[in-house]
Amino acid sequence: MLRLRDQADYLRLLTARIAGTSANQMLLVALGWQMYDLTRSAWQLGLVGLVQFLPALLLTLPAGHLVDRHDRRRLLALSLSLQCTVALGLMLASLGAALSAGWILALSVLLGTARAVQMPSLQALTPTLVPSSLLARAVATNSSVMQAAVVLAPALGGVLYGAGPAVVRRLQTLWRLSPESWGAAMVYGVSLLLLLGAISAVLSIRPRPVPPRAPSPGWRELTAGIRFIRDQPVMLGAISLDLFAVLLGGATALLPIFARDILHSGPEALGLLRSAPALGAVGVGLWLARRPLRRRAGVWLLVAVALFGLATIGFGLSRSFWPAFLALAITGAADMVSVVIRQTLVQLETPDEMRGRVSAVNSVFIGASNQLGEFESGATAALLGPVGAVVAGGLGTLCVVLLWWRWFPALARRDSLTPP
Repeated sequence: MLRLRDQADYLRLLTARIAGTSANQMLLVALGWQMYDLTRSAWQLGLVGLVQFLPALLLTLPAGHLVDRHDRRRLLALSLSLQCTVALGLMLASLGAALSAGWILALSVLLGTARAVQMPSLQALTPTLVPSSLLARAVATNSSVMQAAVVLAPALGGVLYGAGPAVVRRLQTLWRLSPESWGAAMVYGVSLLLLLGAISAVLSIRPRPVPPRAPSPGWRELTAGIRFIRDQPVMLGAISLDLFAVLLGGATALLPIFARDILHSGPEALGLLRSAPALGAVGVGLWLARRPLRRRAGVWLLVAVALFGLATIGFGLSRSFWPAFLALAITGAADMVSVVIRQTLVQLETPDEMRGRVSAVNSVFIGASNQLGEFESGATAALLGPVGAVVAGGLGTLCVVLLWWRWFPALARRDSLTPP
């Protein structure tokens, strides 16, 4: 009997994903809090997401081709190395009290560049490490374990950020630096160590065969992933549903505003709020890993996204910490159902020789829903206020579900998540 725990290289990749995700989440907690602390601007918070998305958009096609023609392990290690550079730059700027909004945005561009390679490398590498019969369980396990890291890492990042100044005040005789800067520096330093561990785990994976390199790929080859998704109505519907639902309904960029100005809390509360969606996702992910969805996958996907929109509205209307935390946890639980169904569909129905290009296009959709969604949230909050922006986004998500149910009937009719 095949078991996931017997797949050694898959476990190495899982370890790398845990360390890398934890580092990334801690980094984003400190980065978001510092940006809002420096500017008090929802627009600037939104720009952080936009400048991360633009490199991913521009590099999608060449990144997908690289992943299909080169060692996916080394490309993943390269992307993690770029993130090390970001963490180191933020740490040194914080220690030197030289951090500015411009520096944060510049390093966010580099972070977006790293993600342009990281996401297709990860998505294309996973199916080569497990048998197809274990793929649905692997996707659910990946997502649940990643979300577990997202539960702990932001909370730890918030605690380190808040506790750092107090610790440094006791050691202030060592260096004459602002104690407040050390909270963020501690977060970035821990992130750097985790990223180095992730690189080591990735490079320990045994090499897989690499397809013959094309000497000079043409436009048709670069855009093959776009055409492939376009011609698969179920896959197109699932990916675009996530894009527009999270683009409209995501509230992550506004969490520093909610934590400081609406819930009247500090960076510790921000870390917990960022952890809340992952907490809901962990339980659902573990359930799906043990009991995979076997019937009515399309209906479950659409219902889950509708629940995501309703919970987003609930978060926007919350005025105290625990109702807000609960609403965000529900968004994470609903999103986990969507993630497992969508990623399983993409990986099962894509030939291995095209996984890099298809995963690259998929990563742009995901990046648009997340990073571009952060910009949309910031821009809308500048016009409607943070509460109005979140509630309007949740209502928009519900409208998207109704439209997709009508426009993609093949998606609504999709029954199983087994190999075709």
